[in-house]
Amino acid sequence: MIKVFNTMSRSKEIFKPVKKGEVSIYCCGVTPYNAPHIGNARPFVVWDVIRRFFAKSGYKVRYVQNFTDVDDKIIKAAKKFQVSWKDVAEKNIAAYFRSMDALNVRRADVYPRVSETMDDIIKMIQTLVEKNFAYVLENGDVFYSVEADKNYGKLSGRKLEEMLAGARVEVDTRKKNPMDFALWKSAKPGEPFWESPWGKGRPGWHIECSVMSLKFLGEKFDFHGGGSDLIFPHHENEIAQSQAALGDENSFAQYWVHNGFLTVKKPEDKIVKGEDDQVKMSKSAGNFSTVEGVLQKFPGEVVRLFLLLTHYRGPLEFSEERLNEAKDFFGKLAKAYWQLDDLARKIHAGEFVKDTGEKNFAITVSPAGGLVEEGERLLSNFYAAMDDDFNTALAITHMFELAKEIGGYYSEFVDGKILPVTIDGDIILRVREIYMEMAEIIGIFEQPVPVEKVEEKSDEPELVDALMKIILDLRQNARAEKNWKLADKIRDSLKAAKILVEDTPQGAVWKRA
Repeated sequence: MIKVFNTMSRSKEIFKPVKKGEVSIYCCGVTPYNAPHIGNARPFVVWDVIRRFFAKSGYKVRYVQNFTDVDDKIIKAAKKFQVSWKDVAEKNIAAYFRSMDALNVRRADVYPRVSETMDDIIKMIQTLVEKNFAYVLENGDVFYSVEADKNYGKLSGRKLEEMLAGARVEVDTRKKNPMDFALWKSAKPGEPFWESPWGKGRPGWHIECSVMSLKFLGEKFDFHGGGSDLIFPHHENEIAQSQAALGDENSFAQYWVHNGFLTVKKPEDKIVKGEDDQVKMSKSAGNFSTVEGVLQKFPGEVVRLFLLLTHYRGPLEFSEERLNEAKDFFGKLAKAYWQLDDLARKIHAGEFVKDTGEKNFAITVSPAGGLVEEGERLLSNFYAAMDDDFNTALAITHMFELAKEIGGYYSEFVDGKILPVTIDGDIILRVREIYMEMAEIIGIFEQPVPVEKVEEKSDEPELVDALMKIILDLRQNARAEKNWKLADKIRDSLKAAKILVEDTPQGAVWKRA
């Protein structure tokens, strides 16, 4: 039974899909006016895990994520660099994909763009005007009328009067209400525009996500997500205009899921005693780190793990110290990965003792049997954690527990304290399946898994060391891809050349025979 914290109800709810056995997800994507920062990456990593979890749980998942490729900030950047708005968008969309690929974020099923959905956007605005939820000004601007919507504010829980009292809205005497928001903006000189019933112009920010989610997921779908900064006004306005256009207040997204902010420490001169020393990371504040910049210092899978070691709804402090903690944690998980890899190789090579049949060990009696029982228990706990509002922090803890159990078994095996029979080989392979199932949902071990190299002292020239590193890296990649035949061939060929390779928990080391 999967429970989800729904921002709309401000409580955990039992997940009931719109269509049995299927899950539909819309996540607000980036506005590509510059390269994504690490705070931008959090929702995409979170939703990637949620998507993997549902798929592994047997659901058919459809995932849609947009690009807001027409926007004031993109136009401003284009003017600054004297290029077209399309060039700015394309350049930063490419940077987005490079960053997400490095973080193992799988591609969405659809990436709709505002510039490619204009006819649908105009059609929805026309519907809102016809239903008197929107009005047209003389210059061609179109605004949504919040006063025409009795349910406006239900996502954020705010009343219209409270919004007006505390809002920072641009003064525009043409509006019927200061909280009314733009659906269509009339064209200004030098800006991109499209033809519409109200003249040349382009859409406002909020209308695009309503149109793209409904177009690709239908009038009622399961999840709508993004950062908690989007609750108001973006998602509030999406709900208002979508349900008004459809004429059904129960339509549109059924579950609203929002991740917390990434925070950074305030500069020393900005810290006030008694106040929080953390502040939200944002491009506007200039306190952000780009994903590509962070990846120059830390591997992608370490950065991904860092983003998942805190529950998605909570704030997450960004610092090199926290990233180094994630790096150490990843190293411990990777150690178990290599230990299982080494055991699998030994099983494949027939190094496990044959079972004579005289001792038909029960799984509970065998040390490997005890390990697989613990693995099955921790896998169940792992899924229970994910069932409870996608608690990756707790799920990873159960994976770490299994890593420690694997390490204990491996140490005893290496020390000769365990003499496994053939049946143990099948059990160990099941343990490896369990561990890799957890890893697949979390999204790690999909790139070559780094190990600390044990260097051998040698008087050989640096060229020899460099060549051996290349050879051992090739063998490591073959092992990671389960290409045991190639890995063994490299080892045997080196042995014929009187170079011995030894696999250790820290990686492969070599020496002359």
